Amino acid sequence: MAKATDAGAAPTLDDIGDLAERALGQIPARMRKLVADVVIRVEEFPDDEVVAEMALESPFDLLGLYRGVSLDRKSHFDADAEPDMVFLYRRPILDYWCEGSDSLAAVVRHVLIHEIGHHFGFSDADMEAIEGAAADGGRATRPAASRHRPAPPRSPARRSSRRTAIRPPTARD
Repeated sequence: MAKATDAGAAPTLDDIGDLAERALGQIPARMRKLVADVVIRVEEFPDDEVVAEMALESPFDLLGLYRGVSLDRKSHFDADAEPDMVFLYRRPILDYWCEGSDSLAAVVRHVLIHEIGHHFGFSDADMEAIEGAAADGGRATRPAASRHRPAPPRSPARRSSRRTAIRPPTARD
């Protein structure tokens, strides 16, 4: 990490952002074109509103979040009040990374691609099936066992936005 130059220094918000930009550059160009207007933000933690809305026990329970209207629900007649956004939460991502064996780049890529999947309208089950098929060489026919706790039921959302999230696995997963 270029910016975390001190020995043992934790990766910064900018470092996570750089990893996200590299991961974004790895997705197919035709898909990348469809996320060109999605804002990617890296923050330390989810804000208090997100923690309360998603009934999180801890802000460490959320690695990323998509906030917006997925492509399958968009209409040219809708007035865009806010841009679609993907949030990556640095401290929960680092905590998850430190407890696992994946590289930080792999964790950031996974979270980013998961949240981008919500932009395309994929559910958590859809993405688990895609990941399972990829891990099984394309042979999986049903969703893989979930590595993430299911998101709580959505409350009525403003501007028909959709908040979807990726959470770290629980002890029972």
